[in-house]
Amino acid sequence: MPERTKAMRPEDITRLFVERSNAGDAEGVAALYEEDAVMAFPPGSQTVGRAAIQALWEKVLVNRPHFELEEPLPTLISGDIALTSTPPKDGAGARAQVVRRQPDGSWLRVLDQPEFIRP
Repeated sequence: MPERTKAMRPEDITRLFVERSNAGDAEGVAALYEEDAVMAFPPGSQTVGRAAIQALWEKVLVNRPHFELEEPLPTLISGDIALTSTPPKDGAGARAQVVRRQPDGSWLRVLDQPEFIRP
């Protein structure tokens, strides 16, 4: 995997996700996740593991969707674990991620809930 900018704060992951997604870089998106991360996507199912997350994003990014950076809600940090979230601009719910500090001080996603839909 090529050397990429690392998320040195939990909030950096969202920015890096948007940059890499818009560049069509599925491998770079997957690099933002721990090896055994769990992503609640596609809706109603889970994608488990960095390799599966990369394969999923390869399929999604082939259509070249455009992502916009959303203003994050305040991050909650407890030791080496943090909860990050953003409210979608369309007001349709919220996105939340659990991230973990790595031995080198960077942060990676462990759990990713891309969208909570309001009932």
